[in-house]
Amino acid sequence: MKEVLAKPELTAPGGTLEKLTWAAHYRADCVYFGTEFGSLRAYAGNLTLDEAANGLDFLHKNRKKGFVTLNIYPFTNEYKKLIDIAGKLKEIGADALIVADMGLIFELKKAGINIPIHVSTQANTTSSQTVLAYRQLGVARVNLARELSFEQIKQIRKDTKDSGVELEVFIHGAVCFSYSGRCAISDYLTGRRANRGECTHPCRWGYSLVEESRPGEFIPVFEDERGQYLFNSKDLALFEYVEQLKEIGIDSFKIEGRMKSVHYIASIVSLYRQLLDGKKISPDECLKLLSRVKNRGYTTGFMKGSITPDDYSTKKSQPKSAAVFVGDIVDEQIEAGSVCHVRNKIFAGEKLEVLTPTGEISEITMPSPLKTADGQQLEYANNPQKIIAGQKLPAYAILRRII
Repeated sequence: MKEVLAKPELTAPGGTLEKLTWAAHYRADCVYFGTEFGSLRAYAGNLTLDEAANGLDFLHKNRKKGFVTLNIYPFTNEYKKLIDIAGKLKEIGADALIVADMGLIFELKKAGINIPIHVSTQANTTSSQTVLAYRQLGVARVNLARELSFEQIKQIRKDTKDSGVELEVFIHGAVCFSYSGRCAISDYLTGRRANRGECTHPCRWGYSLVEESRPGEFIPVFEDERGQYLFNSKDLALFEYVEQLKEIGIDSFKIEGRMKSVHYIASIVSLYRQLLDGKKISPDECLKLLSRVKNRGYTTGFMKGSITPDDYSTKKSQPKSAAVFVGDIVDEQIEAGSVCHVRNKIFAGEKLEVLTPTGEISEITMPSPLKTADGQQLEYANNPQKIIAGQKLPAYAILRRII
């Protein structure tokens, strides 16, 4: 008889309190976020400790978990600050701390801060031996390196199955051309440190190549007058591997994107929620849905066994999208319909696509003229106006214009 595996968790990003709320409404099981120090996303918004307490309270009331990132590699004089933050996070009910540094794991134990520890992908865990070593240190979960193939992940799960350690895999999002978060190019070119969450993503910039020991010999890498984007990886999208990863016993599927929009979080969480729940969605339909948010093209990365030139978008760097996020439905209804918070310009009478937290997609024709709650009539509306959608839609529904 085939073993019945526990249903894996879907873990989503929550760079701000607003994004945390959206991730939960779109049915993520867990949300991870950072506080104001040590989170590896200096520009994500991040939460104050008071906001973190409010966010955790909201998640717990909705039977969700909240994980907090403390995954920088700290310098000697920074441990005390991290331990102080960790103690406060324990007090307000954080369900786990996401940590990369082994020294911090030991310091947390010495301080008696008994809270589940998740090892960050930043630690680049690539072997069963390392997973088991972390388990001996009391770690509850390890987020495996994104440089692993499916077969390697399968072997690690087999080797660690009886240890009690949970395994987590990044299923979707932007990836670093170097080992996750360990690139020094940003430090060198701009003075902004990747390991401080300040990366300027120079791997997305245009480059040309000259080999210094071959004077006069030009390597043909130019695509146009701007050069070529040699290091510009496509975004990771492992929708085709969801069932296989479920079958081998992966405990958590994680989405990257603490700096992305609520539209991104809603759209990506919605798709993977449905796939994890067993809904059959064709690869073509998955790509169609994923094209609604900004992306650099999609790749399965190392999951297939190796990286090829097709995994890089070398001819352009700017992300593209087949849709514009124009509005969302706030939790407010009047007799004439739902109230819509306008995010980008909406025109009277235009057709828009609607995505709801249950994953349902439909189409709506906006009223003509548009109307505000106080009766004002408009030919178009813009952020931060609120208009009447003309029909009843669920709270947190997304409205977007298909390009």
